Amino acid sequence: MKHLTEYLMVNTPKRYDFVHLTPKVQALVDKSGVKEGLCLVNSMHITASVFINDHEGGLLSDWQVWLEKLAP
Repeated sequence: MKHLTEYLMVNTPKRYDFVHLTPKVQALVDKSGVKEGLCLVNSMHITASVFINDHEGGLLSDWQVWLEKLAP
């Protein structure tokens, strides 16, 4: 069974940030040679989250407003 394990390190200069991981994850899937199966992407830290959604500017802006209201 083909598989690949990789760890991506992401450092952001701001208090919070949105990082578009799709190109990096796609490159790793291509590197693995796996054509069908499962791709697990998760955060290894309690203060980070992984969201799966459209990478659309209006949506990111709405999330920023919501986060500032939630935890100013």
